[in-house]
Amino acid sequence: MIFITLEHISAHVSFSLTFVITLIYWGTLLFKSKELSNSGGKGMIVTFICITGILVTRSLYSGHLPLSNLYESFMFLSLTSSMIHIVIELRGQDAWWLGAITAPSTMVTHGFATLGLPDKMHQSAMLVPALQSHWLMMHVSIILLSYATLLCGSLSSIAFLVITSQINQKILVNVKNSFSFRNSRKWILINQLDQLSYHTIGLGFSLLTIGILSGAVWANEAWGAYWSWDPKETWALITWILFAIYLHTRINRGWNGEKPAIVASLGFFIVWTCYLGVDLLGIGLHSYGWLL
Repeated sequence: MIFITLEHISAHVSFSLTFVITLIYWGTLLFKSKELSNSGGKGMIVTFICITGILVTRSLYSGHLPLSNLYESFMFLSLTSSMIHIVIELRGQDAWWLGAITAPSTMVTHGFATLGLPDKMHQSAMLVPALQSHWLMMHVSIILLSYATLLCGSLSSIAFLVITSQINQKILVNVKNSFSFRNSRKWILINQLDQLSYHTIGLGFSLLTIGILSGAVWANEAWGAYWSWDPKETWALITWILFAIYLHTRINRGWNGEKPAIVASLGFFIVWTCYLGVDLLGIGLHSYGWLL
């Protein structure tokens, strides 16, 4: 009982913290304050620790890895979003704008898990037979890591397209020197967004590939077939193909800028369809997290 109480308190405290951090980073965009950015970074570390505590506590009283239903997977996705932010900051990159992407992602996924799901979805239950396998950690954790990194890369591409569109409009309307400095700063920003998108999608694509392959091996053990065109499998393949096209255009065709960013932006919706849409439908072999 004490574990459940601690989890409940930690969940609401960490969600409130992600809300405050999101406001801090949006304030950073407006005021370009280094102090605000530093405060947000420390807050993301605290958030990461809190969510880790939630998942560890849940694991202790449930007796298995907390990756078995929609609530737990969303909490893990929120944890991964905060981890991506921390890793990029620890690499020493001057990305004061990063939190404007990762903080809302952490807040929305955390908020949906904490406030958007019915109470019965918060309860930990016995694993169904297909999930009672050592592949649970390998496959599910890798897939969720891939979703988080791909979503981060897609959001970076969306931000890239929005800022690029604003710059192009200003160039068409006014070419005076009065905002050439501001534009130069924006060009630096969109270049950083473009590189972040490229590198995170490259990592996410690799993780997705490993996740699909490990899932195929697990499926063969559990259901006797490597591939069954289950809705989740089909959408995972669609997701893989889309981001393969993105990386192909970047690496082999030498494209950069708006064209590959449009492809990556489409990936944002494809990933959510693959991850959440199939669960909402509640069909297929991967419907353990069904809401209804």
